[in-house]
Amino acid sequence: MLVKFLNKISQRYASQWLVLLFDICVIIATFFLAYLIRFNFKLDFEFSVLLKQVPYVAVVAAVSLVAVGSYKGVVRFTGFKDILNIIIGTNILATLLICCTFLSRKFIDGNSIFDISGSIIYIHLLLNILFLTGAKLFIKSLYNQVTQDINTTSNVLIFGAGNSGMLTYDAIQNDTKNGFKVVGFIDDNEGKIGKKINLVKVFKIDKIDNNFIKKHDVEDVIISIQNIDPSRLLQITGSLFSLGLKVKIVPPVQNWIDGDLSVGQIKEVKIEDLLGRDPINIKNPDLEDQYDNKVVLVTGAAGSIGSEIARKVTLYNYKKLILIDNAESALYDIQQEFRQLGLTNIDAIVADVRNKTRIDQIFNTYKPKIVFHAAAYKHVPLMENNPFEAVSVNIGGTKNVADIAVKHSVDKFVLISTDKAVNPTNVMGATKRIAELYVTCLKGKGHTKFITTRFGNVLGSNGSVIPLFKKQIDKGGPLTVTHKDITRYFMTIPEACQLVLEAAAMGNGGEIFVFDMGEPIKIFNLATNMIILSGLRYPEDIDIKITGLRPGEKIYEELLADGENTKKTYHEKIMIAKSRHIDIDSTENQINTLTSVNSLTQPLEIVSAIKALIPEYISNNSTYEVLDSQK
Repeated sequence: MLVKFLNKISQRYASQWLVLLFDICVIIATFFLAYLIRFNFKLDFEFSVLLKQVPYVAVVAAVSLVAVGSYKGVVRFTGFKDILNIIIGTNILATLLICCTFLSRKFIDGNSIFDISGSIIYIHLLLNILFLTGAKLFIKSLYNQVTQDINTTSNVLIFGAGNSGMLTYDAIQNDTKNGFKVVGFIDDNEGKIGKKINLVKVFKIDKIDNNFIKKHDVEDVIISIQNIDPSRLLQITGSLFSLGLKVKIVPPVQNWIDGDLSVGQIKEVKIEDLLGRDPINIKNPDLEDQYDNKVVLVTGAAGSIGSEIARKVTLYNYKKLILIDNAESALYDIQQEFRQLGLTNIDAIVADVRNKTRIDQIFNTYKPKIVFHAAAYKHVPLMENNPFEAVSVNIGGTKNVADIAVKHSVDKFVLISTDKAVNPTNVMGATKRIAELYVTCLKGKGHTKFITTRFGNVLGSNGSVIPLFKKQIDKGGPLTVTHKDITRYFMTIPEACQLVLEAAAMGNGGEIFVFDMGEPIKIFNLATNMIILSGLRYPEDIDIKITGLRPGEKIYEELLADGENTKKTYHEKIMIAKSRHIDIDSTENQINTLTSVNSLTQPLEIVSAIKALIPEYISNNSTYEVLDSQK
């Protein structure tokens, strides 16, 4: 019953007028005390005069406090600004009393209730600041103590004893329902070690061991360092996870709501926080002009990249958004997502990019001005066994949409490519490279500007390694890695789609945009980090099994092909690949011949034609290696 009562009381707030009355009562009490201090705690003054002055002081106090609005603050959340308001309000009170005293002495003869000794006024001022501030902070502390007693609390450490750490501490202290109690800070700065901040001690990370955790009953660590080096973050989280602690992270200050941090924004560390590089951010005001009142069409709109591109386009003042995909269920899902957001100027169309007549009909109906071509087959092992499908979609589908874009005078056509197109070792990568070559051949053949974006693996995309590892962890392992030294470049889906939209804005036609994605990440390390993020241990709880390279799989991947180098753009993370010269007529003829093959054509024959087009395509761990030996 007591707990329920305290919970009920804790959810109610005192009336503003009750707070004002309380403050006035404190001011009256300090007025009495100011008199006592002035006369050395002896009653050597006219008590009747003091009693007559009390109503006058109360009225002036009310005017002063109402002027600054100090009574509007919620006492349990008293902070620096509230204390500043009290100081300003009490100074206004003292100033008004001094002014009235001066006027009283000048214009009113004899004793007056307005005539108060200057020494009493200044003593009263200091007492008001002390007692009003102290009373508010005492009530706040008492409230926090009571609510912490009735709520389940989790002892936490804050990593970072700087400004961000202090703001995190204040956010936790002010939000008593968060269930956190700060028992210490951790910091790398030797000068802070052993000192106390807000009566909370600062520790070195080396001191955080099992004995420390048991002694202080610590469950969580909140990392509150702005612009922390990703490699250092990885090192810290690895150390803390190994102790069985949960690790949370404070978001960048630009993501704080209205510039203030709330406890609800503190989230558990995610795998994208451990990429080993700084997140890529692009802010280009010109993007608004690019998509203003434009009809935008996205192929492969139900996929991970296509759907995120569509989401980002909806942030602009587009005229119409056309979503094309042949995956009916996934397309329905993205359509419903947009409808629930109240977006009505979006049409979802089930169509196959291989059907040229159908695609032409859609372009003729909607007349798009910007096209994002994300439709493609992307799974390396599947395409290695089905080269006809890879050719028909990745090359034939691209050719259809690109040709129709030229026919209907689309302004910009953005091809979504991959780093697997660089010096390909598999069918999928080779077909994507041919798609790049085809749009390059179309440069200058019409109004349309063709732009290619090439990036590495996308975290969390359909069929990628992250969802696979999550499923394997849920089943108790083991996690499967094809080679202990295999590395990949990674980026998040939002980063990838930021690049695509930026490329569409800066491209003038014919460019292949590549990203500075930092250092490649070892998949084996990614697997161990995901095990640790799940609160488990490697190899005690979940093991990692090396399965061997799959057909067509590389150990390392590149972003530039042989004979390519880069030139800079206005964004430090975006570069343009300088491609080698190609014979456009010969390349177009070969691509036309390749896309005319039918499903009865033998895989070796199809792959042989691909290799003729892409001399750098050398198969790896594949049945098609025999074709390389014949060169």
